[in-house]
Amino acid sequence: MQSCNPPDSLSSQVVFWVASPPHDDVSNRASDSVQTEFTITELAQEFGLTHRALRFYDTRGLLSPQRVGRRRVFTVADRDRLAVIVQGKKLGFTLAEISQMIEAQSGRANAHTLRLSAEKCLEQIAFFERQMREAGEALAELRRIHLSLCVQAGQQGKL
Repeated sequence: MQSCNPPDSLSSQVVFWVASPPHDDVSNRASDSVQTEFTITELAQEFGLTHRALRFYDTRGLLSPQRVGRRRVFTVADRDRLAVIVQGKKLGFTLAEISQMIEAQSGRANAHTLRLSAEKCLEQIAFFERQMREAGEALAELRRIHLSLCVQAGQQGKL
């Protein structure tokens, strides 16, 4: 499998792995450049997650907040990693795969991990392309059924 060669449909596109934060209005961006620490509540609200999910990512080593007493204090790096985690989950990757991608993004991955991550990306591309194809077929069938029903309803109206 040629895991680093993009499929033909992507060869002319530029692909970035880091996602923008979900709330992308100007006021948030202005405050983000100043804010360097975040509470668990702030990150949970921003990304639409529960505190439990953030604590789970912490225990799995995907986030590394500082501790101030019993409180977790998250850095900008934690917030950026959380954006990658949320995007990775949305794209269907497991936490182990997301962890590998975070390592690759930070420049700490070895060649084997990079190959595995690239291969997994191709698997997900194939999965979503198959889903799109099946959805297109389902839409065409629904349109055919709809047209048939409309024709039948029109014929019954003439009787």
